[in-house]
Amino acid sequence: MERAADLLRFPGPIGGSQAREPGFGVYVHWPFCAAKCPYCDFNSHVRHKPIDQARYAAAFEREIAEMGRRSKGERVTSIFLGGGTPSLMEPATVGRILDAIANTWDIAPGAEITIEANPSSVEATRFCGYRAAGVNRVSLGVQALNDRDLKLLGRLHDTKEALRAIALARDIFPRLSFDLIYARPDQSVAAWEAELGQAIDLAADHLSLYQLTIEEGTPFYALHRAGKLKVPDGDLSADLYEATQKLTAQRGLPAYEISNHAVPGAESRHNLTYWRYGLYAGVGPGAHGRLRDKGQRVATSNERLPETWLQMVEDWDHGMVEEEPLSPAEQADELLLMGLRLSEGVDLKRWQALSGRSIDRAVERDLTDNGMIERLGPDRIRCTPAGMLVLDAVVADLA
Repeated sequence: MERAADLLRFPGPIGGSQAREPGFGVYVHWPFCAAKCPYCDFNSHVRHKPIDQARYAAAFEREIAEMGRRSKGERVTSIFLGGGTPSLMEPATVGRILDAIANTWDIAPGAEITIEANPSSVEATRFCGYRAAGVNRVSLGVQALNDRDLKLLGRLHDTKEALRAIALARDIFPRLSFDLIYARPDQSVAAWEAELGQAIDLAADHLSLYQLTIEEGTPFYALHRAGKLKVPDGDLSADLYEATQKLTAQRGLPAYEISNHAVPGAESRHNLTYWRYGLYAGVGPGAHGRLRDKGQRVATSNERLPETWLQMVEDWDHGMVEEEPLSPAEQADELLLMGLRLSEGVDLKRWQALSGRSIDRAVERDLTDNGMIERLGPDRIRCTPAGMLVLDAVVADLA
């Protein structure tokens, strides 16, 4: 049996927006967190008793094997351990998961293997253990670089811990990304520019910069409805977005996706698989996937509750609750929705092959005249920065 650490060596940055090959990814969802952030609507769960990691690792191994049977012949170009808080996993658990993937699929040379981590759960020994297991990229959930806003966002770390985690990650992993949330309550453009400048100074090759959104079902949603949480209005949010694009471009980390910025060539290969509408296996509670079955693209989704998923896998080798073939028209819509998030835009020939029709010229002309989209040669369109601000509306018009 081959170990993932031997197969998944990472020689340097791969991908780049010009390659435009979707690849095949494996997403593994670790659903547990130490605490639930008040803005988060992800499938994450807090448990006050220790998690039986050996039992969950065995279940991941079984579901990975089942997903491999459903996606024979694929070659893995990226693996992403997301959550939840995957950095709550012991290195041995991560090692078992990566070994299972390496023994199920062919792994491409230089495959990207990312783990999400929270600064509050970072230890040098744990990071070294992840690296030894085969992880070559870490994505840190920093979210803010001042203690007031970290407390507001419900984070368990402070600024000092965040800076320590960034320094550790830069020392141990070939690649590093970290997240920040902006458009926070009482945040001015000048304050955000100063914080973003500090983040760029700390960054290695990638930043994920997300506007705070108020999601239904979260504590922030209830506070916002009650008038107890005020976020920037539409005009200020647009100003913050524009400042973000300008500063990151000036500093060498231009946006390649609406919320993601990288040194050219250091884009997230795994996320590009999603946005370029590639195939991927979703493993773990609440994970989603896009697989190919007899030439048909199939959407999969797993049971969200961890304990129920665990029992399903132990009984049936998988925790899938939905497995739905996608029609060509549905695939065309998904391709458009994902691809227009990218600065490289959408391949119209691929869209036309799926949809069976051409882009409505009148709609395209109207969106172009209003500065929402632009052509990149005869067979590719993309959103302009203005179009990115109203992306959902642009997609709806074109679809």
